[in-house]
Amino acid sequence: MKNKNYTIARKNNNGEIAFINYSKLDGYRITPKNNVEYPGIEVNSIFIIKPKFIEKVIKRKNKIKLNYYLNYIIDESDDDSSNLREVLDNIERYKGIIEYKYRKYLDDKYINLLNKKINLLEKKIKTKLIYQELDYDKVEKHEKTGKSR
Repeated sequence: MKNKNYTIARKNNNGEIAFINYSKLDGYRITPKNNVEYPGIEVNSIFIIKPKFIEKVIKRKNKIKLNYYLNYIIDESDDDSSNLREVLDNIERYKGIIEYKYRKYLDDKYINLLNKKINLLEKKIKTKLIYQELDYDKVEKHEKTGKSR
C-alpha cells in the first residue's frame, strides 16, 4: 500500500501538486484517537509544522492532563491507595514526557511553571496517600481492641 500525503494550505496552488519530505522537517506529529464515523477523509496522523500552533496544541494537552490529575486530589470517594500509586507513577512518567518530548517546542519559563504545578500535584497526592494509610491503620487497631470473650 502506498503512503498518501495531503497538504492543506490556505492558498490554492493553481492545481500544482506539492510533495513535502516530512523526514527533514522539524514538527510535531499527532495521531487522533477519535473514532467518529463520518463520510470524509480518514485521518491517521497529523504533522504540525507551525511553531505557534504546536505550542497551542501542547499547552492544551497539558491543561487537560493537569485537570485529570487534579480530579484525583479533589475526589473524596477514592479510598483505594493502589489507584493513587498508579497516579503517582503516571505523574513521574508525565514529567519525563515533558522533559524529553515537549522541551524543544515550549519555552523554559512555561516548562518551569508546569514542573512546579506537577510537583505540587505530586505532593498533594502523596499526602492523601499517607492520610489514607494512617486511617487504615486506625481502623485496623480499632477492630482489634473491641470486646473479646
